[in-house]
Amino acid sequence: METTLVLLKPDTMQRRLVGEIISRFERKGLNIVAIKMLQVTPELSRQHYAEHVSKPFYKNLEEFITSAPIIALAIEGLEAIRVVRDMLGATNGLKAAPGTLRGDFSSSRQMNLVHASDSPESAARELALYFPGDQICRYTPTLVGSFRASDEG
Repeated sequence: METTLVLLKPDTMQRRLVGEIISRFERKGLNIVAIKMLQVTPELSRQHYAEHVSKPFYKNLEEFITSAPIIALAIEGLEAIRVVRDMLGATNGLKAAPGTLRGDFSSSRQMNLVHASDSPESAARELALYFPGDQICRYTPTLVGSFRASDEG
């Protein structure tokens, strides 16, 4: 089992796509183990996007991510990091395949609706930023047997 961070960005909130996007993760059989709505501050943005702070595009990125509330989710499942990123599609919505979240709902590189951790290391760092301490509630859904075989985790 892996746990990954997913952020439903300000454009998801503004376009009222929260339920649509969360339902896709649930229908895939992924488990939401933490969820919260929050306003990203400039400080949190700098922590989250630390590797980009010195880049020319960072100012616009910070303005965007702090422009409206976001929904932060901790999502758990088999190969969750890869599965979630595959579900999102290419970063640029214009290049994302139909059927992916960005392919179906985005036509922008920056306003691409969703962020997801790209590695186990990033997931651990990012989850700690948004869900410190004991805020993740792990559980086994009663339907888990309908999503995977008993020897799959």
